[in-house]
Amino acid sequence: QVHLVESGGGLVQPGGSLRLSCAASGFSFSVYGMNWFRQPPGKERELVAQISRTGATTNYAHSVEGRFTISRDNARNTLYLQMDSLKPEDTAVYYCKADRLGYWGQGTQVTVSS
Repeated sequence: QVHLVESGGGLVQPGGSLRLSCAASGFSFSVYGMNWFRQPPGKERELVAQISRTGATTNYAHSVEGRFTISRDNARNTLYLQMDSLKPEDTAVYYCKADRLGYWGQGTQVTVSS
């Protein structure tokens, strides 16, 4: 059974940093591209960042490029999202998802506010 468990969210001031983690189990993590999505309050879920199976290729939404870094540790079946220079508009519930698998975790709340 596929499990995705996001963690690392919290309340942070504008300009601060957070590192999100996604612990994956129940599937062959290393053979899937992985993604971070987010859903701001009252808005649709949106794609934030993508990473290839090996981590060699990454892509970012324009709104986070240069501030967020996606990475993965295939030995630990874990996906990461380093978020720097956070802005209030980054406030959202953040989710991880594997390519082609229709499973979502419970998400982790990120709130950027002074």
